[in-house]
Amino acid sequence: MDIQDVIREQVSSNAVVLYMKGSAQMPQCGFSSTAVQILKACGVTDFVTVNVLADEAIRQGIKAFSNWPTIPQLYVKGEFVGGSDIMREMYQSGEMQQLLKDAGVVA
Repeated sequence: MDIQDVIREQVSSNAVVLYMKGSAQMPQCGFSSTAVQILKACGVTDFVTVNVLADEAIRQGIKAFSNWPTIPQLYVKGEFVGGSDIMREMYQSGEMQQLLKDAGVVA
């Protein structure tokens, strides 16, 4: 499997996947920390994080996969949502909560 297949498998087999620097318990950058806080504020308790700092192939591969240059990157039900700025805007407008509700991730 090449790295694109690995990423495709990760995003398709998990409802919520956050590619980030560090982990949910110990984010390694402010943007990744913000992304985790938004998911938790929306009531998402079960999500997968992938630490891009631990795997250079994933770190570069995810940027090509999404055609998005920055980390973190959020995927819900296999669809790319965006990075922390987009997540923040969606959260503030209520769009993130609705997206997660429609995806069946939160009640």
